[in-house]
Amino acid sequence: MFVPTWLLLAIGLSWLAAIAWAVQVARRRNPLPFPDPGSRIFSAASADAKGAVVELLARHGLHERFRADGPGVLRSILWDGTIINCSSPDIVARLGGAHACIGLVARDPVAAAEAAAGFLRARGFEASVVRDVEPGLPIAFVVSDALTGSVINFRPHLLRMPRPRPPGERGR
Repeated sequence: MFVPTWLLLAIGLSWLAAIAWAVQVARRRNPLPFPDPGSRIFSAASADAKGAVVELLARHGLHERFRADGPGVLRSILWDGTIINCSSPDIVARLGGAHACIGLVARDPVAAAEAAAGFLRARGFEASVVRDVEPGLPIAFVVSDALTGSVINFRPHLLRMPRPRPPGERGR
């Protein structure tokens, strides 16, 4: 039975790619943007502190995947979905002084945030939706007294988020 060389090569490369992906997943570094479990967001006291925390986490196996800095927020996104931010005082003030966040994925972030705020209000908590904290990012925040020092945000799937701009284009 004759098997073409190109077919053997294609099968071999497919197996090699599958093994490489499995190794990355086992190391908690899924290179694919799915599943998107949302994120857990923590704030550092300063840009230097953020850098130190990101470096410390890397020493313990939580490595930075990429940065998505924006106006008013320095953001390091780690391979496990954890985000370390350093936010401007203006952004912290708009979020009621919150420094941490639970990020959830939603098809319609504003509708999901409104529903979450309604859910919390129905249970006796104060809750409001804050939009356009970072202009250009489709993220809606729920600020509530149900959480102390934290908020909940809703955002689209990672594939539907605007791409971070390269460092040379930031600030334009």
